Amino acid sequence: MSTIITRRTLLAGAAATSVLPLTGAQAQAPFGVGFIYVGPVGDHGWSWTHDQGRKALEKEYGNKIKTSFIENVAEGPDAVRAIRQLAQAGDQLIFTTSFGFMNPTIQVAKQFPKIKFEHATGYQRAENVATYNARFYEGRAVIGTLAGHMSKAGQAGYIASFPIPEVVMGINAFHLAAKKVNPNFKTKVIWASTWYDPAKEADAAKALIDQGCDVISQHTDSPAALQAAEQRGVYAFGQASDMKAFAPKAQLSAIVDDWSGYYIKRVKEAMDGSWKSGDVWGGIKDGMVKLAPYNDAVSPAARAAADEVQKGIIAGTLHPFTGELKDQKGTLRLKAGETASDEMLSKMDWYVDGVQA
Repeated sequence: MSTIITRRTLLAGAAATSVLPLTGAQAQAPFGVGFIYVGPVGDHGWSWTHDQGRKALEKEYGNKIKTSFIENVAEGPDAVRAIRQLAQAGDQLIFTTSFGFMNPTIQVAKQFPKIKFEHATGYQRAENVATYNARFYEGRAVIGTLAGHMSKAGQAGYIASFPIPEVVMGINAFHLAAKKVNPNFKTKVIWASTWYDPAKEADAAKALIDQGCDVISQHTDSPAALQAAEQRGVYAFGQASDMKAFAPKAQLSAIVDDWSGYYIKRVKEAMDGSWKSGDVWGGIKDGMVKLAPYNDAVSPAARAAADEVQKGIIAGTLHPFTGELKDQKGTLRLKAGETASDEMLSKMDWYVDGVQA
């Protein structure tokens, strides 16, 4: 039976832990796998999906491993303390699952060269630090297509967390896809400056609806924006997981993150000695990004168009960022027929023409 630390919360730089007791003698210590989450595991969004991946590991490997996690870790000094805590507790592979954990991960990895680390959405690597990410912008292109078809007002609201490339490229991909359907489409952005704050997310959704947006998208982690859309009778999209249960009428679809396959593969490699540092960026084709079932309210035309976008992305015949493409200032970013490189996407700090942000 594996030892599972079910909850760790940092308090004044120390951790309070709740541990299930060991039963029976251990012939061999299980392989320790730790996770650092920026939000609560009950957010039903980003952190929840990573924790589903952790649970998939337990199901796959049983008592060969033990897993632990620390939730609600702020992206700063607390992250260094949390990551170091897992390393000192004996975890042999540690996943740090938010962009702001990048520098803390590198810092702690230098102190524990025999421990393997994996950082989600970052770009700094070392011999014992790998990076991984998902092409969420592909999913944004699908839901943007749905928005373009389903919005009667021709404008959507977008609740964003922080202006990092991952979020900016999502806004751009959503808007470009909607604009292909409706050339006059508008995307209005409100920055929440948080990954998880249900009250702020709900307020942002209400503000966007008051500005005339009849479709709401988000890159924050709670279902609060969806619930606000449900209350106000407009459409919306779930974030990171299928949030239909919270807004059965409002949710048209949702971008679903699935980390399970990646975590199972990397833990196997760490246990059998074949693990190597590197960078993985998976998308719809790889199964890291999925779309929740469409709402019955989605029109046949919208459904068919969204399906075609998915098929094109999988086949490699459609790239969400294909020129000619200009930014808000009118600067040419991509020539006609040119597609954005991964390097351009990973550094994206500009909005496409038509985004109101």
